[in-house]
Amino acid sequence: MATFSDPVSDREESLYSVLILEAPAGASCGRWIEDRLRDETESGARTFHLFCHFNAGGPWAGVSGLFSTLFPEIMSQRPDLIERHSLELVYVLPQLRGSLTVRNPTLTDLSSNQERVRSYPSDRAFRTVHGLIDLLDSWKTTCAPDIPWVIACEHYDEAGAMSSYFFRELMRRRGKSLHIRLLVTVKNGKGAGIAGLFRPSRAEVSIVPIDVPTESEVALEEGAAAVIAGQLEARIGNDRIETQIHLSDLIRVWEQAGRPDKVLYYRWFGLDVYNTLGLYADALRYAEGLLEFAFTHAPDDKYMQWSITVKVLNAHIGLQDVEATLKLAEGAAMKLADPVPAWRSYLFYMLAMMYARYRKPRDLAKGEDYLDRGLAALEEANLPEEDIHFHSVFNRNGLAMVRNFQGRHHDAIDLCRSGLARLNTHLAADKHRLHRSVLVYNIGQVYLAVGSHDEALEHYAAAIAMDPNYSEYYNERGSIFLQLGRLKEALTDYLKAIELSPPYFEVFTNIGQCYRQMGAMPEAIEAYSRAIDLEPNHVLALLGRAKACEDLSRAEAAIADYTVALSCDGSLWEAFASRGVMYYESGNLHASLADLSRAIEIKPDRGELYENRAIVLSDLNQRHNAARDLEMAIGLASTESDKLALESRLYALEHAESDGKATAF
Repeated sequence: MATFSDPVSDREESLYSVLILEAPAGASCGRWIEDRLRDETESGARTFHLFCHFNAGGPWAGVSGLFSTLFPEIMSQRPDLIERHSLELVYVLPQLRGSLTVRNPTLTDLSSNQERVRSYPSDRAFRTVHGLIDLLDSWKTTCAPDIPWVIACEHYDEAGAMSSYFFRELMRRRGKSLHIRLLVTVKNGKGAGIAGLFRPSRAEVSIVPIDVPTESEVALEEGAAAVIAGQLEARIGNDRIETQIHLSDLIRVWEQAGRPDKVLYYRWFGLDVYNTLGLYADALRYAEGLLEFAFTHAPDDKYMQWSITVKVLNAHIGLQDVEATLKLAEGAAMKLADPVPAWRSYLFYMLAMMYARYRKPRDLAKGEDYLDRGLAALEEANLPEEDIHFHSVFNRNGLAMVRNFQGRHHDAIDLCRSGLARLNTHLAADKHRLHRSVLVYNIGQVYLAVGSHDEALEHYAAAIAMDPNYSEYYNERGSIFLQLGRLKEALTDYLKAIELSPPYFEVFTNIGQCYRQMGAMPEAIEAYSRAIDLEPNHVLALLGRAKACEDLSRAEAAIADYTVALSCDGSLWEAFASRGVMYYESGNLHASLADLSRAIEIKPDRGELYENRAIVLSDLNQRHNAARDLEMAIGLASTESDKLALESRLYALEHAESDGKATAF
């Protein structure tokens, strides 16, 4: 595990630098940047001139340019890092899929489109970003630690979600330590909005307008564009990876060639590829106006229209945008699906998930009704028998979820068991392996919900045996072990979860919790720090690190973390109470009094808060108020022995007051 600096110094780290240039897009702006970068190179910096416009390079525009430049060096100097981060690299540079082996593929990765019943969570793409940053950190720290970098990103205001996020997080996490300065260009008037995307408390952001002439892009003549597009298509053939690599060029030249049919296909391709990979926000960039475009330019191609609709629905679900999903599902999607029972069955299932799982509050009755309507539509569909079995089991798994939410846990388990038995009976062993593993996992989740830990662990073990590279299974099973106090087994599972995935903050927080229960406070602080590095406002990690610092008598560090946690959630009475104790131990009695008073405002029924405030008030010579707090604590005492001890303290305080003496607590 990586080593992290003291959390206090983390908080005091100096600002990273971002220069935002407002300028009209065009070649003149690019020449201005080249001149600036030439000066930086002469000063000893390494420079990168990247183009981040989504329409020119897709979701990873700019990021792909950076890593394509660096890849040969990293491969030569640190091939171990290439192997460790192969998943992240093929995401950004799909051309590497032919030469790199992605470690530890899951059943989700290996399943065909027809069998992929589990979509990637939206945070998987964010994990990829952090894995790439870790890769850069490890390589540059060992191979080029003192060489400053200047990264120039043109068209940053037109970047896709992942490209924009990568550069923001790179600067937040490693801008200072890796000696990186970021220069971005945006259209006139966009600077303030882009500046707000960077963390103002940590970034030194400057907005500078530059005076360069406006130059319009010269489009190809229609015939010439058609020739170029045709040649590009011929060279690519049916290679999906090459199509993905050249997708932006294909869309652009076919647009210039006046071929809406080709534009429709390639935008659909982008929607399909990046939806499947879990880059949902960027997938929706390809989908903007695409369904209406299909209605206009392919009015008779109902399958294309339906495919676009399903993929857009899936992207909205991936982003948990319930209202956008319902608007499309109950509008255009319903009209398209109505004549085709199989489509209607699928749409009803999606609507069931919206109402029963994602919408708040949940409408379980409506969800169940849609599931029943979906099953009835499936019976009308003219599907092969194998598909009928699978889709029926898939539908009833949705009902099992509803039963679990209703508290009908045994019914939920029975539905999953019967579905698994049906698949095992009617399908070949190599068919729908992913869904079989999901059914086993779901049974484990239900057992966990009812507190049957042995049965839950049994089914988690079975699910892991079926899908041994799925990181989340280990993280979740580790948390079961943690609840049971089986700390070594929990830690083993958490470390396995890290090994199998690009980094995500939840598992490092869990490792911190585990180490803290083990009494290993330095290791706990290290793990919490890793989580906070990935997600600086993760309250549980902040509180955990603060508690570990408390146990090591590092009051200043604990106060710093409690302060950040409280800036995220001002209702955390325990954080106010703990920070109040830390302030007291640091000799800051007035700050201690303010925090304990705030904790009492939020949680007035906790006797220990009044006890602690009485100590502070007594030290401040406010013995009357201290006595009143002790009286409150006596009234809230839960045991007779606690009450007697508090009464003894109150007597001592009152006796000291009558004698004109102070009593220390």
